[in-house]
Amino acid sequence: MEKRREIVLKSIHFLLNSTTLIVIALAVTLVVVLGGTFEVTSAAQPNAELEIQKLTVCHALGIDAIGGGNLQEGKNILRDCSTQDAEFTNNLAGGVTKKQTGTDALADYIYSVYQANGYQATQHLIGSINVSVRNTNEATMSSYVHGTHKRSETSIDVANGTYEDEVVKVSGHWKIRRRTFNQINFLNLRSPTDSTRVNLE
Repeated sequence: MEKRREIVLKSIHFLLNSTTLIVIALAVTLVVVLGGTFEVTSAAQPNAELEIQKLTVCHALGIDAIGGGNLQEGKNILRDCSTQDAEFTNNLAGGVTKKQTGTDALADYIYSVYQANGYQATQHLIGSINVSVRNTNEATMSSYVHGTHKRSETSIDVANGTYEDEVVKVSGHWKIRRRTFNQINFLNLRSPTDSTRVNLE
């Protein structure tokens, strides 16, 4: 009885192994015939994409801290998003290009521009974020930005554009290594100065 059970188990084991090999062979044949390729998808990739997407939001929060007049807070936030020697290129709508190396240099530049323009607050909205993970340590990202810069209760400057980023993993964390801002417009909007207008907020 015991011997018969052993024979049955060996037969089942043989059939399972044979079936597995047949399924693999069929899958490979289909891929070859259809001209496809095998891609090994990392289980960590979706998490990597989410972590990378947070970088562009982090960057916006750093800029807005500076826009609110808090330079040091802005520097601290930007250090969380980017490598210490990150390169920043701003291609402005008027054809002017500004470059900075390092998050502190970027923060100082933004602060000086915002102070010179008399901005009281800023708000940068990020959207259409597209991430492409090249490998376990490198990725690219693009995102749209709509920046509102408050001059007064009745005047704002609005800037729109696209961020193009090169991202790397440093000590287990994703960081922006190179960011290019391509501005498509920059305009001033003013509301009527009629004191009888209603504030809906």
